Amino acid sequence: MMTGARIGTGEAWLVTRLAGYGNAAARFLSLAAAPTFAIMALMAAIGPADMLCMSGQGLFSIQGMVPMYMLMSAFHLAPWLRLLR
Repeated sequence: MMTGARIGTGEAWLVTRLAGYGNAAARFLSLAAAPTFAIMALMAAIGPADMLCMSGQGLFSIQGMVPMYMLMSAFHLAPWLRLLR
């Protein structure tokens, strides 16, 4: 005869199986965001530029991919700054 303790939902099994790994994964992902956006900004800056996308943009224009990726990298620096505390 099967007991009630062994019968459960797949979700309950998954929660008990992965308990504690969620925090570690969230910390890793929060640390991975800023360097990823910085690399993407670098790739967008040195990569080949499409003439259609670059038309009308000055040197210090806030339009385009490079400033967007730099801002996203800056906004995601908080986990790195918490490590330095």
